Amino acid sequence: MMIKKIQFLLLIALLCSVRVLAGHETKSDNPVITNQFLTATYSVKSRNLEVIFKSGNKTFLKNVIPNGINGTVIKTNMSSPAFGKGDALIFTTADGGSISFTLYASQPFLFVKQTVKNAGNGTVDIQKLNPVSFSIDLNKEASKLKTLGTGGLLDVDKNPGSYVFLTTVDPATRNGVVAGWLTNEKGSGVLFSGIHNNQVEIKAQIDYGRLRLAAGATEATETLLIGYFDDARLGEEKFADAIAKQQHIKLKPRAAVYCTWYSEKNGGAGTESETIKLAGFIKDQLKPFGLGVLQIDDEWQAGGKYNGPRRGFDRVNPKGGYPAGMTKTAEAIKDAGLTAGIWWMPFSRNHQDPEYKDRQHWFAQRLNGKPYETTWGGTSLDLTNPEVQDHITYVAKKMQSWGYNYFKMDGLWTGTVTEQVYINDGYKNDSIGNNKPLYDPFKTQIEAFREGLKLIRKATGEDMFLSGCCVSQNMRSFGASMGLVNSMRIGPDFNHDGQSIRTGVIRASRLYFLNGKVWWNDPDPSMIREAGKSTADGAAGGIGNLTRARLLPSFVAVSAQFFLSSDWLPDLPVDRLEIMKRCMASHTGTARPVDAFDKSLPSVWLATDKKSGTDRNVLGLFNWDTSVQKIRTSLNYAGLNDKMHYYAFDFWANKPLQDIYSSIEEELPSESCKIIALRAKSNHPVVVSTSQHVTQGMIDLQKEEWKGETLSGTSSLIAGDPYEMRIAGMNDGGNWKLNKAAIVGNSEGISIEVLPQSEKGWVRVVIKSNESRKIKWNLKFTK
Repeated sequence: MMIKKIQFLLLIALLCSVRVLAGHETKSDNPVITNQFLTATYSVKSRNLEVIFKSGNKTFLKNVIPNGINGTVIKTNMSSPAFGKGDALIFTTADGGSISFTLYASQPFLFVKQTVKNAGNGTVDIQKLNPVSFSIDLNKEASKLKTLGTGGLLDVDKNPGSYVFLTTVDPATRNGVVAGWLTNEKGSGVLFSGIHNNQVEIKAQIDYGRLRLAAGATEATETLLIGYFDDARLGEEKFADAIAKQQHIKLKPRAAVYCTWYSEKNGGAGTESETIKLAGFIKDQLKPFGLGVLQIDDEWQAGGKYNGPRRGFDRVNPKGGYPAGMTKTAEAIKDAGLTAGIWWMPFSRNHQDPEYKDRQHWFAQRLNGKPYETTWGGTSLDLTNPEVQDHITYVAKKMQSWGYNYFKMDGLWTGTVTEQVYINDGYKNDSIGNNKPLYDPFKTQIEAFREGLKLIRKATGEDMFLSGCCVSQNMRSFGASMGLVNSMRIGPDFNHDGQSIRTGVIRASRLYFLNGKVWWNDPDPSMIREAGKSTADGAAGGIGNLTRARLLPSFVAVSAQFFLSSDWLPDLPVDRLEIMKRCMASHTGTARPVDAFDKSLPSVWLATDKKSGTDRNVLGLFNWDTSVQKIRTSLNYAGLNDKMHYYAFDFWANKPLQDIYSSIEEELPSESCKIIALRAKSNHPVVVSTSQHVTQGMIDLQKEEWKGETLSGTSSLIAGDPYEMRIAGMNDGGNWKLNKAAIVGNSEGISIEVLPQSEKGWVRVVIKSNESRKIKWNLKFTK
């Protein structure tokens, strides 16, 4: 331990370039660090750190108080493998540890990190840490500001606390401060807000439950980021980018997923015969439109029924619906060109099951020595036990050997050895640490959880798609899963909070910035079945009229989140299948909620994409209320040019709208949406909309170009699906006439037709192909 102490002191000495002692009151004694975004200055006299946003010369952080400092500060250079070089102020603490504040050249955040030291003679357990608190100044009364965190959009003094991040924002301007935990490696980072002297106060906290330090040992804790942004949405996105950089995240491509669980017929795990039948239906009807995974849910597995699901995941329930085992069905799914998925709970078992009679040491224990069991969750495995690690590896590999390359991993929170607090979003006391030390007493519960996820990845390789489920069972799994899963259910089961189709949307909206950067947000299935048809588990699942059925899938499509289906597809009417076809594929543009800080459930989204060589914009207007609502936004507030006139096309109504300028206002029926393509006006014809997907060209129209008097482009077609282009501008820059429409190159099996012009200033062109392919087309115009 003495060696560790010497190493720490040598490190401080090597890093040291400036040393300032408390009591020096000259201006030169106030150390400063700066980068292109921020300047942080420490006042030795007031013992206060302040941070300025350089672009507006605005002091947005005040009263930054590192807890436990002893008055010594060191200015030094820092280097990070992820973020490069930076400058830091390091404060020593009374226990011999430190708190650092760092600015890296390319990052708009202040990085805060504490190092703790056990200066005593015996081992200590640290339950929680509060490394720093600070005040936020947005030049407005604190009572007029809002905080947005995992608990939603709330008044500053009404927020119960938020896991991982907390945004303090002025809704009138979108100006705000984003604070978030970059890491949750060993502890669970949370943030609390309040009001003191009419200023917003933020307290940062790390919950460990039990961080065990031997005498003389030091431990670097989690890293907190704090930054100011003119548009706090962009700050949240930058925060997600920083997490992705820190965790080396490279997202796996996603396809739309069918999950058997909620189906009104053959729900739960389904059956061998019906699942194979379903795979054939998907292959013929829906695979070309983006449905690529068929996932079997709970009840396929063996094991005793004690507390929640059975947990014999290495074998098949002999009385279940898969008499030939799981391999036959997986092969049939694969033969249909789909990925086979399977549900399991990797981190819990039932300690009562006879198979664990002689393996009780596999389980975490409560303080009273009893197995750590929670309702439905079963008994938490001790993920630091080598025997448990071997068992999880064995089960994961076995399921993969059956042919499954998509894991839906439920009850993940059980791996953190905490209580189930379903449903929670804002901070709740889950008694983290209310257990005996793990098999490895120097591993925290969060650390053990992360190692468990890494174990599954190592066992199955990079081809396995890991889908987490679900953070609302206990939000400890939220930050702790980042970087280790490909998608995450960010809310509870469909309608389990009584919000019906809004259940997943609420969480997917407030956490939108994580989607496509940290993981794919999974808002749970988009139900489209008719009214009166419940899910297999008895929950209300009927959606009602077609207008309501379009609402949730359209939201998922425009916001580019993870699309899941769980209706019995072969029985769906044609018009409901049409909704799936137009919403399942995911665009790769940018999607943002326009009114993210105006209401708890945003009603306006803007998706943008430039990959076709021109700006494609889709505005989604969503009425989540059960009464008629007027939805309005200015174009400037939405992120468009309010000096431009825009052509507009309403996808679901299949008709052009009047040109839009400055603002848009539409009256929407209860629980309905309008998905409107917007294209800046030009002096020649342009493609405003296509029929293949609600994003109207973002996915299928890969290139568009005007040259001379010819409009040309490249489109991806789906076999048998008429592809219609809606072209505006026939009366702009002249009275244009479409003389010839042609396919470039091999046109075998392809037809192109100009429809009779029935809409002033617009023309429609339809292309049909007998196979899915990419084609080039030319449209020759004359004035």
